[in-house]
Amino acid sequence: MVNIPYLSLITFLPVLGMILLLFIPKNKPEAVKILSLLVTVIQLIIAAFLTMNFDYSAGGVFEQSSFQFLEKFRWIQLTGISWLGNLKIDYFLGVDGISMPMVLLTAIVSLIATISSWTIAKHIKGYFAMLLLLNTGMMGVFVSLDMFLFYIFWELMLLPMYFLIGIWGGPRKEYAAIKFFIYTLFGSVFILIVMIGLYFSVQETIGNTKVFTFNILEMMNQSNYTADGILSPLNPYNLRFAAYIALFVGFAIKIPMFPFHTWLPDAHVEAPTPISVILAGVLLKMGTYGILRISFPIFPEITIQLSWYIALFGMINILYGAFCALAQKDFKKLIAYSSVSHMGYVLLGMASLSSAGITGAIFQMFNHGTITSMLFLIVGVIYDRAHTRGLDDFGGLASQMPVYTGFVTVAFFAAIGLPGMSGFISEALVFIGAFSNDTTRITAIISTLGILFGAGYMLWALQRIFFGKLNEKWSSLTDLTAREYIMLIPLSIIIIFLGIYPSAMLGMMNTSVNSLVNFITETSNIITAGL
Repeated sequence: MVNIPYLSLITFLPVLGMILLLFIPKNKPEAVKILSLLVTVIQLIIAAFLTMNFDYSAGGVFEQSSFQFLEKFRWIQLTGISWLGNLKIDYFLGVDGISMPMVLLTAIVSLIATISSWTIAKHIKGYFAMLLLLNTGMMGVFVSLDMFLFYIFWELMLLPMYFLIGIWGGPRKEYAAIKFFIYTLFGSVFILIVMIGLYFSVQETIGNTKVFTFNILEMMNQSNYTADGILSPLNPYNLRFAAYIALFVGFAIKIPMFPFHTWLPDAHVEAPTPISVILAGVLLKMGTYGILRISFPIFPEITIQLSWYIALFGMINILYGAFCALAQKDFKKLIAYSSVSHMGYVLLGMASLSSAGITGAIFQMFNHGTITSMLFLIVGVIYDRAHTRGLDDFGGLASQMPVYTGFVTVAFFAAIGLPGMSGFISEALVFIGAFSNDTTRITAIISTLGILFGAGYMLWALQRIFFGKLNEKWSSLTDLTAREYIMLIPLSIIIIFLGIYPSAMLGMMNTSVNSLVNFITETSNIITAGL
């Protein structure tokens, strides 16, 4: 296993598939779809293999040996540059208990989105090429341990998502695509500035030479910071607080955190169903993952200082998203605002800085990815048949589409957090962690109202669409097709299995989360005492 670059394979396999697509004639759309499906199936097999061979006992924060399936070699090196010294950028990949669940989630959602894309009829070759390129960008973010490489994958994701919404989206697709691009690019500029500041503040020892580095693990080790580094805790004039805010805003836009959330409903409503699945299932998680991987361990003392504010914004997300969802008459927009609300639970758990809370946050990221993917697929099923998403346009569909109604019920109750389904476990851990911390306890108490409002908008939508007298306009609607079964059954199994046996996922996170919590506390104490 040591000699096989599994992480490179799982990351760049979609790019290889995209290149192969270029040689398929335009008049063979089925070949394009089959090749794309084959690529994502192989990717999921690799992700499953990595999961089964993952060492649950390994952990740590900035020790290289604590990461698994490592790949590292010198990628870019320039010497003799007077003011830069020796420029060194590594190709550095690895996973731990925080990133491995996201790798698995990306592979699952990408496969489901590819199957969902089978009905795409316009520019098929270009669509699947962009879909595979997007896949590589997402996967690369979760496996990168060099910040320069992380940033490249982070930016790579922008291009295909812009075209996937702008070309294959709904009536206001250009507006939604541009809004998504500008918001995300705005946040990326902040991340870039902080990344450069960190580079000139951290030195890695190679042999007897100290060189500046983009290595994320070296940035976590506070002893590597130079005294005159602009972001060094040793520098009395450092700008660490400003850098933390800038970095946090860059990641918060992607979550999306209030008040940077306005791009999300537009993007979801205009995006085709498979792209909404990827957007909600994976892309939103990149923001919270970036905070956990970069912001928290590199700026631990500021993380502790601002934990109450992070919890506050988490609470606002939960309640504001729920209120907006209650007001919606468009089925897809309701699910979009529910995503804003449920990502607030992730922020709340992270802000608790406790093992239970952060574990719940990561688990919520995974569960939200599967549950919301299923919800958007459900919206796509009814829209493909009725060509409307108005909640008040339906009624009584349970008698016309009973199997579809069954899957909707599973997804809705999982989103509400019904015991026995995966959403309940992650939300329970988030609240346990938030209650355990005096700083976040009040926000946790208020945030529990989100559960009540979540049940309100989900059950109200269920009632309006599926119960009561059947609207005769939809008496000819058919139930699920074989392709739709293939999409919905695996997600239902995952939701129920992790609700019954959550240790299958929690055990993977435990050691890494405990190490992160201890590291934040200990390193913050060292910095505060004057390193």
